[in-house]
Amino acid sequence: MRTLKNYLCRFNPRTVPSRNFSSSSSPFSRTDELSVEEDVERKIGWLLKSIFVGTAAFVGYQFFPYMGDNMLRQSVSLLHVKDPFFKRSGASRLARYAVDDGRRMKIVEIGGAQELLIMLEAAKDDRTRKAALKALAAVSQSDEAVGALHLAGAISVIKSIPDSSEEAEIEKFKGSLLKRFQDLKCESSS
Repeated sequence: MRTLKNYLCRFNPRTVPSRNFSSSSSPFSRTDELSVEEDVERKIGWLLKSIFVGTAAFVGYQFFPYMGDNMLRQSVSLLHVKDPFFKRSGASRLARYAVDDGRRMKIVEIGGAQELLIMLEAAKDDRTRKAALKALAAVSQSDEAVGALHLAGAISVIKSIPDSSEEAEIEKFKGSLLKRFQDLKCESSS
């Protein structure tokens, strides 16, 4: 029985190897643990940055609709408001949007050019006239847009604008628009 006990209980706690993983005899050293932690931190950092950029792009697309038809329609609708500040804002946005012929024609198709002429005709102050003329000057860089403005009666509206002694830019825009119509041989009988 004693031999059986010796055979079954050969376990001597003093001979058990240490299981301390941070010891130097461990297969993983302290530097390996640090490099794994740094690698995980770097990957989580990139994940968080990606989530932030994606969220910022989504929010920007939802809250800043300065692209496409939505912005054009909002700008044209601002020209309908009675407050001159909003009218100037709408005209300014249209002027900034009119950077190539396709965009200029889009403004004409939506009715922005016609609304700018109505705004110009009804303007009671020089700042509103200047904003409307600046937007019309930007739209008139396209030959097709000039033709559409001519058909809408732009020449008579522009000629009917009173002269301004305070705003020299009004005269500059007015002269450049009339010269543009003259260069394209549009008749002033409209």
